[in-house]
Amino acid sequence: SGNFGQGLACACQILGKKCVVVMPDTSARVKIEAVKSYGATVDLVDTKKVRREVRVQQILDTMPNAYKASAYDDSYVIDGNATLGKEIANYKDFDAVIVPVGGGGLSSGMVKGLCEIGSLIKVIGAEPLLANDAARSLREGEIITNESEPMTIADGARTLSLGKQNWAILKNGISNIIEVSDDKIAEAMRIYFSLANLKSEPTGALSLGAVLENSEDFIDKKVCLVVSGGNVDSEVYRNILAG
Repeated sequence: SGNFGQGLACACQILGKKCVVVMPDTSARVKIEAVKSYGATVDLVDTKKVRREVRVQQILDTMPNAYKASAYDDSYVIDGNATLGKEIANYKDFDAVIVPVGGGGLSSGMVKGLCEIGSLIKVIGAEPLLANDAARSLREGEIITNESEPMTIADGARTLSLGKQNWAILKNGISNIIEVSDDKIAEAMRIYFSLANLKSEPTGALSLGAVLENSEDFIDKKVCLVVSGGNVDSEVYRNILAG
């Protein structure tokens, strides 16, 4: 993802290491350019022809000493996101926190962080309806994999499945996952812009979209909505705001 790629590239720049970030060729242009701005090499892959993990392995075969960092199925990523859960719990006594779900890095980190401090705040996932493998996995009790990367407007959630480390945490730790239509994602983006003067990317708007989908479930509840990013191409953003 773009947000993860930026962080990874920045870390490599500080450490003086070479960084190659594999991204789908359908990624938002603003995310691709942001990753490049930190000096990383961006390898764009047509996921209809080659899966991301296959392309990553091809690159690893030429760089045997490289560290493979998943955007979600990685203990460092999960532990880093766990700090957000702890901060939220220390800020206010929420009834629930709603967090976007793609590969599960952010959501599993949230669950882990809250569990580590004994918080009773419920973690609710928000996932695109068009990319609902996590919701289906929760219903089936095992990881369900999409046949191909789904083309929801929430590009940060276009994953084939949850990561194994993420599923180990989420299968018992997450309260439920709300499936959000692309229309509700777009509506949430417009609400953020008009009422909060906040620019959110589609994936970042999933949490509010979940409330719009199931508003009756949150009446009289104190709910924290996690907005996970603001990287969205200008033309895409204009079109969404225009409805």
